[in-house]
Amino acid sequence: MGKEHIIAELNLEAKRRNELKDFLKVQKLKFNDLELLDLALSHRSFANEKTSGAENNEKLEFLGDSVLGLIITEFLYRNYSALNEGDFARVKSFVVSEEMLSAQGRNIGLNKLIKIGHGEEMTGGREKKAIIADAFEAFLGAMYIDSKYSRVEEFVVRLFSEEIKLVINERHGQDYKTMLQEFVQKKYRDCPQYRQISESGPEHNKTFRMEVLIDNKIIAQAEGKSKKEAEKNAAKIAYYKVTENLNKAEKRNTENCKTKYRRKKRGSAL
Repeated sequence: MGKEHIIAELNLEAKRRNELKDFLKVQKLKFNDLELLDLALSHRSFANEKTSGAENNEKLEFLGDSVLGLIITEFLYRNYSALNEGDFARVKSFVVSEEMLSAQGRNIGLNKLIKIGHGEEMTGGREKKAIIADAFEAFLGAMYIDSKYSRVEEFVVRLFSEEIKLVINERHGQDYKTMLQEFVQKKYRDCPQYRQISESGPEHNKTFRMEVLIDNKIIAQAEGKSKKEAEKNAAKIAYYKVTENLNKAEKRNTENCKTKYRRKKRGSAL
């Protein structure tokens, strides 16, 4: 361990150092910079209660989100080559969802280590899915900076490979309404809306038809023996549509960037 890392560790209280070391031992991980790990677990509510210049984990979260996305995409490419791009996008979207990341964060005990402000603590912030999921991504970002990509990859694959298999085989308990809402909120800053179209059949055997709208546009329709079932079925269809459309849009953007780069390169060569 370098001198700078020893000094950084001394800046942490002994109790906190021991908590982080115990966590790493259980997870069979090594961290050179415990101060960086501590930062990854520092929510903005905690930083805001300190000095005005105190750092929080948001930049590490941003980095971790990208690292996680790359690892999952590469894992799918290498192990499930028979899937198409739309399948890749759907599986990845589920794996990096708030629901999944917060669940994994709890599984490894990350939620117990998050530093949050007093007000957030009093309102149950330590168990909020968004806070745990963000901390999980920040943790991955810190791990990437502290060590190397291969170590983060090994850790992520260990946690998510079985979940990915279940999703691909459609044996995972996916809640498509939750997945659709998270996806739409993150990508479009909007919420899906559900509307009943029709109700038919006798009282003891009714069939409901619902539609789901995003930005006041009808995305999908489906039937069910209850409104709830019809909404779930519509959400599943809508989720597949929006993730596939996003994948196509990202592919077009990539091709456009490549075309512009080629034109610029040809122009500079003249």
